[in-house]
Amino acid sequence: MRGGMGNMQGMMKKMQKMQKEMEKNQNELNEREFTGTANDDLVTVTFTGDKTLRSVSIKEEIVDPEDVEIIEDLVLLAVNDALEKIDTETEKVMGKYTKGMGLPGF
Repeated sequence: MRGGMGNMQGMMKKMQKMQKEMEKNQNELNEREFTGTANDDLVTVTFTGDKTLRSVSIKEEIVDPEDVEIIEDLVLLAVNDALEKIDTETEKVMGKYTKGMGLPGF
């Protein structure tokens, strides 16, 4: 019976260690910057890993008052590109903790 308690304590220590590693990795991801682009870098957006928009850059050569819809579409494409990169990297870094656990969203 005592061996079972030792295993439980060992498992709890491993879980606590894994939780600390997960928090550390999530914090590192949140601090990283991800840049999305559209149409050969005519529009670029930069987000942090926690999906905070940091910057939007639009090249002068595409700015035409009659083409506002095109610019809006390019910004949309660049934003979605950056968000996809964040999701991909988050899955790569954090997925090792959730694989096989059947947790939704991972």
